[in-house]
Amino acid sequence: MKQQPTVNDTMKTFGYPATVIADYGCWTALLRPQQPTLGALVLVCKEPAAHFSAISGDAFQELKQVTADIEGVLGSAFGFDKINYLMLMMVDPDVHFHVLPRYAEEKEFAGVRFPDPGWPRVPDLGQAVTLDDGLRDRLVAFLRDRWPGERA
Repeated sequence: MKQQPTVNDTMKTFGYPATVIADYGCWTALLRPQQPTLGALVLVCKEPAAHFSAISGDAFQELKQVTADIEGVLGSAFGFDKINYLMLMMVDPDVHFHVLPRYAEEKEFAGVRFPDPGWPRVPDLGQAVTLDDGLRDRLVAFLRDRWPGERA
């Protein structure tokens, strides 16, 4: 797959480069600085596309591996009950998904509690744990260490 060197504004909005978990040819998975649920990510397409239909065939093809990696890592790390992929693109124009592992019961990481206030309905993005730099870095390292291959 063709390497896309672009770092777009959506990636920067979500803390690039400090929040990068995994980098692929067409996609970058970043930890969401606001965690509505534990392990919430943003999956950003690196191609210059403002519409899902505008991404390349390579990006669509790679999305299968990226989502398999996301689900495998988040499932083994935190044991989510469901996973939601939200493509909202109301503020940040680049093609991206908010990836939200969902939990029937509250989770804990590094002594911090992470509820899922929307469970079992629509995720509540308005309620989130805000990560300080130290907790963000710990969570990024925790997930990077579990990611398959040389991605980040």
